[in-house]
Amino acid sequence: GLLTRRFMEKGEPDDNIVVLFTSGSEKEPKAVQLTHRNIASNIESFCKVFQISEGDRMMANLPLFHVFGLTVNFWTSIYYGATMVTYANPTEYQTVANIIRDDKPTILVSTPSFFQGYLRRSKEGDFESLRVVVSGADKCPDALRQGYLNKHGVTLFEGYGATETSPVISVNYPGYNRPGSVGRPLPNVEVFVENYETGEKCETGDVGRIMVRGELVMKGYFGDLEETAMRIRHGWYDTGDMGYLDEGGFLWHSGRLKRFVKIGGEMVSLVQVEDRIEKLLPDGVDCCVVEIPDVKKGAKIIAVITEKIDEKDLRKRLAEELPNIALPSQYVVMESMPEMGSGKIDFRAVTDQVQDQLLDGE
Repeated sequence: GLLTRRFMEKGEPDDNIVVLFTSGSEKEPKAVQLTHRNIASNIESFCKVFQISEGDRMMANLPLFHVFGLTVNFWTSIYYGATMVTYANPTEYQTVANIIRDDKPTILVSTPSFFQGYLRRSKEGDFESLRVVVSGADKCPDALRQGYLNKHGVTLFEGYGATETSPVISVNYPGYNRPGSVGRPLPNVEVFVENYETGEKCETGDVGRIMVRGELVMKGYFGDLEETAMRIRHGWYDTGDMGYLDEGGFLWHSGRLKRFVKIGGEMVSLVQVEDRIEKLLPDGVDCCVVEIPDVKKGAKIIAVITEKIDEKDLRKRLAEELPNIALPSQYVVMESMPEMGSGKIDFRAVTDQVQDQLLDGE
């Protein structure tokens, strides 16, 4: 004990505790510097809304190279003295479902793709010990939420965050749950929605660029002052995401700015197109919408699905909900979607495979 106190590096709140890389699902990864203050503030706010205590048992199976796993699975448990039930591979769905049934954790946080696997492999009653179930890192389909409610009587709360914000920005939680939204900003977190053309504050309900301020915001990108200055302006972190705040203070995520495409002079949200298609697809069929260059229009929308379907019927039904410019020009079948190690869809890989497939077909 004396040697530890004498020689241990104590550090300061604004010293780095970790440097993590962004996922790289859309462009090259960046090295994010997170400090003791960043991580501690996020843990305290997240635990406050879910009332996490040392009596809880965390199902800790997300990879530690991803900020969601490192902060919420690992450090949250250590910070509050909660028990961790650990397993190294979140993609072994049957094994994880069995562990949850046998070891009875009270908290499970994961990504939608992993949650889909656990839902398929689990049996009724397996998840009865869970009191907090949170989905993050990607949009949560309505069918997935309903599946957990129907099969397990479990409410799947959706949250939103980024590596640069340690990660949780907002989340739904008991008493404050608006399905479809990504929840209310955590305590001590400010969210501002900025008009991406004028830079002014958006009115309630108007879609703009999501800006975040608080102790959760990173110190900056390692060795990249220029990119840091572009993303942190006057204390506000530019998430690069689009969304809006409703009258109840809930944040709605409309997709990455990079996942909006301009066609015929109008902005189209690829995430919105995905949402509409997913609601019309049979159970078990996944969808991802991407853009590829087009000589005439500048870009065209391609829908990637995991099983062959009646495209004519889908187009007809989709045309009732979306304008013509937002309708996919083609449907491409892939047996499975390329994923990152964190469980997020690798949009760059999907786009590359689509372009290769269409090129081969010419």
